[in-house]
Amino acid sequence: MQQIKISSGGLFSVVLSFSFITGLSACSNGETSGINFKNLNIGANVTQIQKITQQDQNNTVYIQGKVEKTASLIKQKAYQINDSTGKIWVITNQGNFQVGEQVVLKGNVQYKSIPLAGKEYGEIYLEEK
Repeated sequence: MQQIKISSGGLFSVVLSFSFITGLSACSNGETSGINFKNLNIGANVTQIQKITQQDQNNTVYIQGKVEKTASLIKQKAYQINDSTGKIWVITNQGNFQVGEQVVLKGNVQYKSIPLAGKEYGEIYLEEK
């Protein structure tokens, strides 16, 4: 019979991972809205910011990146997120992100048209779900 050794560090990692997943499940109300897990890579579900276009308007996307700027609005906050492919503003009711923090956000793609002197200066942004 072959013995399998698990180091205390390996066991700790397994227990910590299990606790993390269990905690997330316990806190969930069955919806996936408002996801903003720090330092979590959700892989294929993440859309690179450079690939978000005006044609994606009203579609839901996940982005992952670093908070670069913040702006306070009347009842909401806006965060500029950079994922190394581009930058996008995200409007949210959450007000707890810090500049330099890594975040994952889920939001609806929106486009605000700003025509001025025959040119379009509109911008794509996300409204967090």
